[in-house]
Amino acid sequence: MRPSAPPGAGDEHSHADPAHGPVQGAADSHTDQAQGHSHVQGAADSHTDHSHSHEHERGSGGWTAPPRAHSHEHAHSHDDAHDHEHSHEHAHDHEDSYAGHAHRHDHGHEHAHGHDHSHTHSHEHGHAHDFAIRFQPGDAEQHRASLEAGAGRGKLLLLDTASGIAGDMTIAALVDLGVPLSVVERAVSALPLSGYELRARPVLVGVLGATHFEVVVKSAQPARSYAQITELLEASELAPPVKARAQRAFRILAEAEAAAHRVAVADVHFHEVGAVDSIVDIVGASACFEHLGAEVWVTPLPLGRGFVRCQHGRIPLPAPATLTCLRGFHTVDAGIEGELVTPTGAALVAATARPVRGWPGGTPLRSGWGAGTRELTDRPNALRAVLLERAEAEAEHAVELIEANVDDLTGELAGHALEQLLAAGALDAWITAVTMKKGRPGWVIAALARPALADRVSAALIRETSTLGVRRRGASRVERPRRAERVTTRYGEVGVKIGEGPFGAPQIKPEFEDCRRLAAAAGVSVREVIAEALGAARALTAP
Repeated sequence: MRPSAPPGAGDEHSHADPAHGPVQGAADSHTDQAQGHSHVQGAADSHTDHSHSHEHERGSGGWTAPPRAHSHEHAHSHDDAHDHEHSHEHAHDHEDSYAGHAHRHDHGHEHAHGHDHSHTHSHEHGHAHDFAIRFQPGDAEQHRASLEAGAGRGKLLLLDTASGIAGDMTIAALVDLGVPLSVVERAVSALPLSGYELRARPVLVGVLGATHFEVVVKSAQPARSYAQITELLEASELAPPVKARAQRAFRILAEAEAAAHRVAVADVHFHEVGAVDSIVDIVGASACFEHLGAEVWVTPLPLGRGFVRCQHGRIPLPAPATLTCLRGFHTVDAGIEGELVTPTGAALVAATARPVRGWPGGTPLRSGWGAGTRELTDRPNALRAVLLERAEAEAEHAVELIEANVDDLTGELAGHALEQLLAAGALDAWITAVTMKKGRPGWVIAALARPALADRVSAALIRETSTLGVRRRGASRVERPRRAERVTTRYGEVGVKIGEGPFGAPQIKPEFEDCRRLAAAAGVSVREVIAEALGAARALTAP
């Protein structure tokens, strides 16, 4: 999530953890910053001990490139005595957080000389900000064509996290890629929340064109517990796949917080993550992922150093909850102070993505950049999302089969266990009736999961059943490329999934819930609506 102050005032990666405040010691806050000046003199005239104090006035009425006033005081000590006065005025144009940022320095020097000599002064000022973030006029969606629902079916979506990841950066990158902003707006409008406004604007991150997304909070918002967020999502009118993905991300984060603070999941109280902007980030990003329908991969995640201030004191970076969310994912040392991967970003990665160490094989189709707010000194602060046509070699994917035998579980608990396995990130889950030792009837409860989520799915299986352990073994599966479409029938619109690729005739499956709803409204059988949808969908697959 983002800080409450304007861009540049803090860190884009402000802690979204239950008890975390903004990052302490952010690399570039432009407040009381020492500026590097190099003075070249002749004739034994050396200038040392220059200290500069910068005061920046920022506008409070929005993030619209306000002017900033700077006062600089310079104290100079000299090895020589001088009998003359020097007055220096310096005007500087800088690439700073906003366009048109200028510094003016007035230096008054009194030098007492007991001798005459000539000298010149050359002042070099190290004020360059190569990766400054500047807001641009215009529409954030004007630079690209929109991607239709299901445009990523059978494709890869790579999250290139060289500068880290946060919830708002994820939405911004996907909108910049081509997901319509209306997808986010429609999803969050289904939540029983108010008192906020969404903004997506074009920016430059250094020389890179990108999109910046923010949630502007208009009225006071309460902190919410994990139980309250669960109830909020359940009561919403979100599409079931979006709701399930968002619930999975919040569950992952709640479990991470519970482990970090050694409390029960039910006792976890979110602070920043329970605020409206973080809820919007997770739900909006979930809606974007569902809109695309691509398989999501993520590059190694850079972790910063230092400390953050939270509700209960200072904690080290990377934050404990972030590390727990990233179990099974590749991480690297960012080599800089500050938080680059927020707990919200980590939860979205854990709920959605598969780790990859290098660039995956495939054909790039388009890319998008999601801007952060904080300026990083050694890299542009932006998340890149790349949509790729997968290479044939990527059609086979590694998975883990996780299963356990139980003989004392009620039908209600068994059904609940399946739901929790899917919520934990299982690709599929099922129950098979078996006969166990001593002739007792029982069940095998099984799930398929990506290797990165296998620990989480295993824990859910143990937690939600009476088993004392689970079996795990590696496997692989060959996936048929698929896409989602909507077709029009005389009863209304029906969603269909179409499986294609070099596997014979296309496989078409209408969404059963759509067919059932339309059948009830028209007073006909569900089979009639399904038949209509199949006929309409076949026209989409005709050669």
